[in-house]
Amino acid sequence: MTSTGKTAFSAHANTCEVTDSAIAMLDDHGTVVGWTQAAENLVGYSPRDVVGRSAALVVPPSEEAPTISAYVERCRSQGGWSGTSAVRDRDGRILHISRRVSMLRGPDGAVRWLVSVTDVGTVGRDAASGPMRESLLTRAPIGIVVRDRQLRCTWVNDTMQHHDGISRERRLGRGPLDAQPGFDAETIEEVMRQVLQSGTTRVQEYRAWLPTSPRRERVLAVSFFCLKDADDQALGVCTISVDVSDNRQARERLAILSEAGTRLGGTLDVMQTSQELADLAVPLLADYVAVDLEHSVPFGEGPSVSIGSTGERLPQLRRAGLASVRQGAPESPWAHGEPVSVPPASPFAHVLRTGRAHLESVLDPAPGTWTDHDPARAQKIHEYGMHSLMIVPIRARRTLLGVALFIRTENPVPFHESDLLLAEELVSRAALSLDNARQYARQHAAALALQRTLLPRGLRGGAAVEAASRYLPADMEHGVGGDWFDVIPLSGARVALVVGDVVGHGINAAAGMGRLRTAVRTLADLELPPDELLTHLDDTVQRLIEEDTEAADQTPAIAGATCLYAVYDPLTRRCTMARAGHPPPAIVDPHGRVTFPDLPPGTPLGVGLGNCFESVEMELPEGSLLAMYTDGLIETRDQDLEEGMRHLGTVLAQPGHSLEDLCRLTTESCPRQAPCDDVTLLLVRTRSLGSTQVTSWTLPNDQTAVHSARDLTARQLTRWGLEGLQDPTKLIVSELVTNAVRHSTGPIMLRLIQHEVLTCEVADNDAFSPHLRRARTTDENGRGLFLVAQLSRRWGYRPIPEGKVVWAEQDL
Repeated sequence: MTSTGKTAFSAHANTCEVTDSAIAMLDDHGTVVGWTQAAENLVGYSPRDVVGRSAALVVPPSEEAPTISAYVERCRSQGGWSGTSAVRDRDGRILHISRRVSMLRGPDGAVRWLVSVTDVGTVGRDAASGPMRESLLTRAPIGIVVRDRQLRCTWVNDTMQHHDGISRERRLGRGPLDAQPGFDAETIEEVMRQVLQSGTTRVQEYRAWLPTSPRRERVLAVSFFCLKDADDQALGVCTISVDVSDNRQARERLAILSEAGTRLGGTLDVMQTSQELADLAVPLLADYVAVDLEHSVPFGEGPSVSIGSTGERLPQLRRAGLASVRQGAPESPWAHGEPVSVPPASPFAHVLRTGRAHLESVLDPAPGTWTDHDPARAQKIHEYGMHSLMIVPIRARRTLLGVALFIRTENPVPFHESDLLLAEELVSRAALSLDNARQYARQHAAALALQRTLLPRGLRGGAAVEAASRYLPADMEHGVGGDWFDVIPLSGARVALVVGDVVGHGINAAAGMGRLRTAVRTLADLELPPDELLTHLDDTVQRLIEEDTEAADQTPAIAGATCLYAVYDPLTRRCTMARAGHPPPAIVDPHGRVTFPDLPPGTPLGVGLGNCFESVEMELPEGSLLAMYTDGLIETRDQDLEEGMRHLGTVLAQPGHSLEDLCRLTTESCPRQAPCDDVTLLLVRTRSLGSTQVTSWTLPNDQTAVHSARDLTARQLTRWGLEGLQDPTKLIVSELVTNAVRHSTGPIMLRLIQHEVLTCEVADNDAFSPHLRRARTTDENGRGLFLVAQLSRRWGYRPIPEGKVVWAEQDL
């Protein structure tokens, strides 16, 4: 204020303690030179701990400022720095704060930095309780003066001159009375001395009239902070003033921010959060609001768009939120969920490219403006009298999430800078919620993709079984869990059936399940009997648990598992099965009789007790129903296993239903209130191969065997109408029988099976495993299996009690 200005303290001056705005002063190198009690309350460091030391003690490195030097340089290049950030308290915890760094100037152009910090966690609860809260502290223009113990001005920012009309040159080195003749400095000085003596923080409100506008009363709220030195002694007093002339408007806006803290972020649905932002701003801030999200945000798919990286190609936007004072928001050319066009020459494109907000206080759709290139919006501007516009980017973690559009039509007052500040504040709060929702959507999409990858997309039962399945994870939010099932084609038209349950739920259990499913498939390809397969799988689980235990910083993916593994042969209708701590299967014969076979239970996988697993073999009539499941299907908090198994058998025994119908009936009828465990059900109906689909011969172990095998094979293929496969099949048979004659001593068994493929099997009493190798040009033999591999779709061998079987398959 000049000498002709007037100042008066309010009769009801609001003098109170304020503890949530922490203040610190740094020199131009980032060294702390002043500290306050509020700062100590926030981070736990006393003035003795921090004054004279680098601010890196409390400011953790970030992407924007990896070092304190970079931090100061950014402040210097921008003339300050505001926004959300983080600080580290004395216990090493990271606090999320709202920060504003203001440049102060002293004698001879020297520079200091005043850092004002507010804990974000207190803003939503107390936003309307005072003018120094986070919103005004980080956004509104504030005047700052730092005085020494004699109350002489040592540092001041440029904004202060706009508050009281006193230039920096006039203020520096002088006390309040010297700088402002006629000013009621005695009261101000008394408050400052109280602050210096007590070390507390005070807030004082007063009215002022500047000579440039004597008819306009201005209300300033001034906060007084005691700055302390390294000896914990008063170094001086810092005053921060905020123009609260528009008190009613400020209260309304703080109320909006308070309501934003309550209404925004209550959901992980990006579309709903966008709509909440639009609803919140109408009509308090704008008459019409539209929120458009970058197209990958709602779906959690696609790469993120970094701010400033759009180049010539603009991001695609989709309308996510819409609100208006008019019913149905007719001002919008696009409905919810529709793509939104962005002309390259429009302010929308500029906001997307730069990441900076755009304010058009007077929206002029005259010819020659950007509306010429945007006819859809131009029509609405004319039709509804849109006269003022703000476009605010939605950004978080340096990622562009979209834009928010604010329009005034009914309210005749144009938008001003203060409105833009409020809009940016609202959008920044919504951006945090949208970013959380985006991260959730991405994780959810990744989890579903993981589950789709880990579970079989189709069940191939071949000629052995018809199969159907159901999978219901307990973690319905993410759709993933630790249960798995599989139907694995084996040689000789046989099929392996497996259901397993990894301990736990969610993404970690799903990851562990994927590892075990892969292990089971690998072991199944070795054609191991069920008991031996479970033994090897148990060893695998124990190793995985040991690996996870050694990685102390990671959540174990596997803490244990159960499994039921069965092999069914449609030629003999024999089914061999073994289990590791898993519920027994349910078997329904063609007459509707339900049994739960008495299988040795075995121990869960990974327990490490060293117990043996036992296989049981039984004959299943053609058309038998085999149900394999996890305990989540039959066990609840109110129902034990035996009762659940009886209920399951009752449902499965219903005649005349397809497997898909039985899956649906079973999962719908089993009582499950809030699912506490994953539910998996695998149903198979057995088939058998007729005598006309298989033929076998016993050949002598001599040189005549090869010729006989070729002739027998050719005649049988002719009976099956497969003459086109005679030449390759005779070659395969020749090589396999030749190897059997060379390496075994007893009779040789040759078998041909016609099902979905043509299978050729040669069995002998030699247990030696055949291996494919590449023969050198000088070798006289060693090319037989290489030839078999070239002629067949796949080949392999499996052990049998009498020796081994070598097989090869060809497409029909």
